[in-house]
Amino acid sequence: MDTTHEMLTVTGQAKATLPVGDDLSPITVIGTEPIRQSFGGETLKQAINSRRAPGVSRVVLNPDAHVGYGAPVGCVMVSPTHVYPGPVGVDIKCSMSLLQTDLPAEALHDAAERRKVIKAITKRVPTGAGRGQRHAPKSRRVDGRLGFQVATEGASKAVLKKLGIPKSWAEACEDAFHLGPDGTSDSLAARLQWLGRERDKLDRIESKYRQLGSYGGGNHFGEAEVVRLAGGERERAVAETFGLKDGCVAFLSHCGSRGFGHDLAMTQFRSLKSVFQSRGLAFPAGDPQLVYAHADSAEGQQYLCDMAMGANFATVNHLLINALVLEAFREVFPGIRGELVYFISHNIARQEPIDGAVQWVHRKGATRALPAGHPQLAGTRFESTGHPILLPGNPRDGSSVMVADAGAEASAFSVNHGAGRRMSRTRAKKQLVQSEIDRGLADHDIISNCRTYPRDEAPDAYKDFNEVLKSVRQAGLASEVARLQARFVIKDGAPADD
Repeated sequence: MDTTHEMLTVTGQAKATLPVGDDLSPITVIGTEPIRQSFGGETLKQAINSRRAPGVSRVVLNPDAHVGYGAPVGCVMVSPTHVYPGPVGVDIKCSMSLLQTDLPAEALHDAAERRKVIKAITKRVPTGAGRGQRHAPKSRRVDGRLGFQVATEGASKAVLKKLGIPKSWAEACEDAFHLGPDGTSDSLAARLQWLGRERDKLDRIESKYRQLGSYGGGNHFGEAEVVRLAGGERERAVAETFGLKDGCVAFLSHCGSRGFGHDLAMTQFRSLKSVFQSRGLAFPAGDPQLVYAHADSAEGQQYLCDMAMGANFATVNHLLINALVLEAFREVFPGIRGELVYFISHNIARQEPIDGAVQWVHRKGATRALPAGHPQLAGTRFESTGHPILLPGNPRDGSSVMVADAGAEASAFSVNHGAGRRMSRTRAKKQLVQSEIDRGLADHDIISNCRTYPRDEAPDAYKDFNEVLKSVRQAGLASEVARLQARFVIKDGAPADD
C-alpha cells in the first residue's frame, strides 16, 4: 500500500512538507487538503526522486502537480550547480501570453460573429502537431535565414520588424531573448550551425522553422476571453496597471517551441543518456529521464545553448501568434486596438537568487511569481506591482490573472501553471462522454473551431480550478486580479462545419 500521502506534514492551511530522508530539506507542497489528496503516489515518488538527485537544493510541488517525465509536471527544482533537461521538458519554454483589446464583450455576443473571428484566426494560425504555415494561407512565411535569426536572437528588433510584430511587445515578455551560457548569441549561432552541418539535418531544422506562428496539439490552445476585474482596490489597481480592461475582449494563448524545441530537447535526452552509459554513471533513482549535467561542463553548456534556442523560438512564436490574432480580429472588427499584457513561460531553467545564492531554478509546468520589489524586476514596468501571472483553468470555469505576494518566497517564487490534469488522456477518452462535454460548453455559450471538443482536453479531465486557486491564495503566494471568461476556443481537432 502506498504511504507517501501519510508522510505529508501540514505546516499551514495550504502548505505541507514531504520529508525525503538523508538529512535533506523536505519538499514544500502547496495545496489544500482536497488538492493534496489529488496527488497520486507516483507523483510524490517522482518529487522525492527529484529532491534526492545530485546537486538539487530544493523542490516545490504545486497544486496542479501530476506525473511527468522524470520530475512531476507542476514542480520547481532548484540547483546551484546542475541543469536537468527533464524538469524543463520536451516543449522548451511552453508559455502563456495574453493580448488585451478594446473590443467590448458585447461584440462577441452573437455566435455568428465569433465564427467569423475563428475563421479569420485559423486562416492565419495553424493548429496541431506537425502543422506549419502551408496550412494557413494568411500566415507569415519563414525561410531558413529568418528561422536561424529567430532561434539565435529571439525577439530582437530586427526579428520583430521582419515579422510585423510591434517592437513594444518585447517589453511585455518575461524574457524577450535568451543568450548562450557565455552571454552572447554567437555561441548559439555556432551551435545551430553545427547541428545543421549535414544536409538532411539542416532540412529538418528548416522544416521546423516553418512552424513559427502556430499552435501545437494536446493542451495548446487560443481562447477569446471577457476580462472581469476581481478583488479589492489594490487588485483592481494592479490589473489596470497591467493594462487589463474590464468588460473587454482579451485573447489567451498556450503553446511553446513546437517541433523545433522538441527536437532540441530529445537530442539532449539521447546525448546525456549516452554520456551516462559511456561513463558508467547511475541515473537518479534509476530513471534515465532524470539525466543531468554540471552547468559548467561541456554537456551542460551544450544543453544551455539548445534550451536558449528553443526558448527564443517559443518567444517569437507567441508574439507572432498574437500579431496574427490581432490582425484577424481587425478583419472582423476594423479599427480595434490591442496590446500584449504579458508573455510568461512555465517550462524553463533560469538563474535566479534563491535562498541567498544564485541558483538554477527549473520550472516544469510552473510559473515564475516575482512580487513587487523583487530585484529581478528592477528597472521594469512591473517593479512596483510584480508581474502578471497567467493561469489557464478551463473554458467552462475560466482562467485567471494573478500577481505574486511576498509569501511567494516560500515556493521559490513560483506558482502552478494551470489547473493540472486529474485524468490521463487515455482515461479521459474512455470515461468522459462527448455529448456531456459538448452540452456543458454549450450551456456556457462557448464555441470552438472543432467539430467535437477533444475528450482528453475536456474541463472534467482537469482538477478543480477554483480549488487550485484557493491553494495559491491561502498559501500566501499570489492574489487574483482578474478572471477570464471564455467566449470561444481554438484547439487542434477536426474543423467545425461552417
